[in-house]
Amino acid sequence: MASERMADQHADDRPEPELPEPQRPESRLPEPRLPEPRLPEPRPLDAIDRDILQILHTDGRASIRAVAERVHVSRANAYARINRLIDDGVIRGFGARINHERAGQGASAYITLKIVQNTWRTVREHLRALPGASHIALVSGDFDVLLLVHTPDNRALRELVLTRLQSIPEVLSTRTLLVFEEEDLKSPASPEPER
Repeated sequence: MASERMADQHADDRPEPELPEPQRPESRLPEPRLPEPRLPEPRPLDAIDRDILQILHTDGRASIRAVAERVHVSRANAYARINRLIDDGVIRGFGARINHERAGQGASAYITLKIVQNTWRTVREHLRALPGASHIALVSGDFDVLLLVHTPDNRALRELVLTRLQSIPEVLSTRTLLVFEEEDLKSPASPEPER
């Protein structure tokens, strides 16, 4: 009997086998972005700055010489002003205006989203990672977020909305508005770029 008690004591001293932890699906949140650097206080823009912005908005490939000639300043002055506008965060970048249909993205839609209160930053990171997302805005009114997307076709658009967007936990509801035709607007005062 003593040997049975000793065997029971030794059995109690043995560690219990470790059970594997249940597997949890990995979060698909994109890597957090570093905080954007603080920009200087905005400086007032004069008429020449506004003219430069209009020229570059119409033709982002305009040369410094062409900009300087059109606003009647020296090349050095135009160069300094453009760099100041970039440093001040007025000019965020240069890009091409794309005809999405000719680029193989024949379906476009504005999608409105209602989201859980105070989750904008999290939702914005999810939306930035979406293929075809081209504009995101936090807005007031009947919905919280307005998203513009371009996809190859309606099937890809359906997949994006039903699979990607509606699987974001912070998204309460979506509404999709198909775009039948779109056009980038330019100021009527600006001439057509030379071809």
